[in-house]
Amino acid sequence: MTPVLIAGAGIGGLTTALTLHARGFDALVLERANDLQPLGVGINLLPHAVRELTELGLGDALTAMAVAPSAIRFYTHRGELLFTEPRGLAAGDAHPQLSVHRGRLQMMLLDAVRVRLGADAVHTGSGVTDFRHSADGVVVDTAAGPVAGSALVGADGINSVVRAALHPGPDPLLSSGITMYRGASDITAFLDGHTMAIVKADNGVDLITYPIGGGQVNWVLQVPAGQPGPLHGDAKWNAPATVDDVLPHVADWKLDWLDMDALISQSPALFSYPMVDKDPLPHWGEGLVTLLGDAAHPMYPVGANGASQSIVDARVLADELTAHGVAGLRSYEQARRAETADVIAANREMHAAGASRAPADLARVTTRYRTETATSTRS
Repeated sequence: MTPVLIAGAGIGGLTTALTLHARGFDALVLERANDLQPLGVGINLLPHAVRELTELGLGDALTAMAVAPSAIRFYTHRGELLFTEPRGLAAGDAHPQLSVHRGRLQMMLLDAVRVRLGADAVHTGSGVTDFRHSADGVVVDTAAGPVAGSALVGADGINSVVRAALHPGPDPLLSSGITMYRGASDITAFLDGHTMAIVKADNGVDLITYPIGGGQVNWVLQVPAGQPGPLHGDAKWNAPATVDDVLPHVADWKLDWLDMDALISQSPALFSYPMVDKDPLPHWGEGLVTLLGDAAHPMYPVGANGASQSIVDARVLADELTAHGVAGLRSYEQARRAETADVIAANREMHAAGASRAPADLARVTTRYRTETATSTRS
């Protein structure tokens, strides 16, 4: 059987390979990097994404490496509690929300792909450079040479080569005007060890922090850095930053439950990148080619939905290909395009609402976001 080709061995691409394999499809992942390492910092998986991974038989491994937050608490930078909202099981969801190191999750998915699909199911050093339709499928040009497949799924991230080929016109990255500093600190988890916290300063600086397992606490400091609008150049998620870049923004913070200096200075690596998204596309794919995850619907990383939506994409794509063959590429897009466009809009609203420090505003927006975007839409 000619494999479905998947561009990108990120969370979305690897989950797609596993889900297609579970439905009886052959899949081959084409990855640009020469070597995959557990890079990055923390992410959250919402209950609907945890359900999908659990149904792939990965629930125990995922739970063992993650932390299940039971609540998210909002504070001022002076330590005043503004609002508390339950999360995951504590909020009545059937599955937990899970906080996990992105790189460790990726390695777990990679190991599962190699065990289930074979050691050669992921080709590294094989970034997609171009593609074309053939008489019986697609031919994908990669850095290592051409590869034939029955279809191509572009899961190659926010700077997707596949997306650019499908949509060669203007498609700018849109900056929110926020620079995000990130790290994963080697400190003891704060409060009860199962709490996410968002700290809001009067000058518009926000901190999001939560434990991610492995003796680490993830943190993101969002700093106003300009006006919203098109971003010139790529959004590189791994640009290095320093402790001195970050500490001045929190110098006057007073939190009796968190040592800010230790949180930042005890992070083995710090990163900086702009908070960006893109406007939804009028359509995703053409012919035997489609998009998935950040390649299809990049969104602000404010609602724990980026990786989660890519995982749901993978399941819906497998459903539609199983039901309709290659015609399922279009029905997959029909099922997911409007839904993910709504999440992009909800993330923008969540970011805009973050300017408020009023508990009632925070409660209204965060509760609506959780109930509308963080739970499974299937029975």
